[in-house]
Amino acid sequence: MATATKAPAKAARGAKPGQRTFEYAARDRSGKLVKGTLEAPDQQSVVGRLQSQGLAPVSVTQSKAGQGLQMEISLPGSNRVKLKDLALMSRQFATMVSSGLTLLRALSILAEQTESKKLAETLQEVRAEVESGTSLSTALARYPQVFPPLMINMIRAGEVGGFLDQVLLQLAENFESEVKLRAKVKSAMTYPVVVFVIAILAVVGMLLFIVPIFAKMFSDMGGELPLPTKILVALSHGLTFAGPGLVVLAIVLPVVWRKVKDKPRVRNAVDPLKLKVPIFGLLVQKIALSRFTRNLGTMLRSGVPILQSLEIVGNASGNVVIERASMDVMESVRSGKSLAAPLAEHAVFPAMVVQMMSVGEDTGALDSMLHKISDFYDQEVEATTEALTSLIEPLMIAFLGGIIGAMIVAMYMPIFGVFNLIQ
Repeated sequence: MATATKAPAKAARGAKPGQRTFEYAARDRSGKLVKGTLEAPDQQSVVGRLQSQGLAPVSVTQSKAGQGLQMEISLPGSNRVKLKDLALMSRQFATMVSSGLTLLRALSILAEQTESKKLAETLQEVRAEVESGTSLSTALARYPQVFPPLMINMIRAGEVGGFLDQVLLQLAENFESEVKLRAKVKSAMTYPVVVFVIAILAVVGMLLFIVPIFAKMFSDMGGELPLPTKILVALSHGLTFAGPGLVVLAIVLPVVWRKVKDKPRVRNAVDPLKLKVPIFGLLVQKIALSRFTRNLGTMLRSGVPILQSLEIVGNASGNVVIERASMDVMESVRSGKSLAAPLAEHAVFPAMVVQMMSVGEDTGALDSMLHKISDFYDQEVEATTEALTSLIEPLMIAFLGGIIGAMIVAMYMPIFGVFNLIQ
């Protein structure tokens, strides 16, 4: 078998013109998964050569290595699996499993139907793992960058309890609710961000191209410039010299932030501040509470142990303050105390949430109560985003108009002074 895997690799090194490199996964006669590369003009040739060696092809994909100018250009984040893709996959998976299709057949169909290239490749690899005898949840757990812990643990519970189709349906509903929540927030934030960017571009454009013309005209006229005009001219000169540095900073800062934003030290400093920001802090709190209660309710309903559920939903809440509260609840439950009591010590959880969870514990319907809380906060987020949108629109218009208007007045003040002298 070692000869079969090394021979393709050797062929890959002696590449011929017009041939391409393909990565393959195949199974030998004993069922062992074998991976390697082959040089061939097309995929069919690779399949034929593998079959001639006594291998059963599982997947054959063109390798990105060594393609030169033919290699597909992928932007940062373009190869990432979106939550929307997982939601659609979960619903389709649930339908196929409940219809009696085998896991292998369902995974093959999902890999063919999904629009996400990354998800399709991962599902093919998961299928190969399941075919070799690995459980579905264990196979998914090997790809944490694609499948979140929430999904893996719920599927594990569904496999053990024999209700995988129900779990997948709950996952789909959970992911779809999360997608809707994100869409609402994104739509509310789009307008102010666009207006803010336009304001910055307008100010920079005036400082770089319009103010210098007026500055030359003022210097030819002579005389003392008003203070607002002096400030405007000074900003124009400063931006001319500092412009390249600011452009580099605008490119570097987002990249650096993307790398450090998930570090514990940064999260411990930034996450509490998010909750204290005027107006927007309340929105962040409602989003975190909705996510926490929905995920916890879904996992408990699926039969995932409560301590494991609390650890996962704390990490998935997106805010370190909620995560700390979740850890406190874990300690309380571990020592045999109630679930809701520790939450009252954290200001991020309103009294209504604590009381409703307490009632849910007493009545044995905690999962249903958590979903009711989540639905309530979903509606609150929608109402808050609509209110913010209606409030921000006139404020941003006034902000943009005020900045541009102030700059125009500052530029024309010396001209008004000359007219006064003439009169």
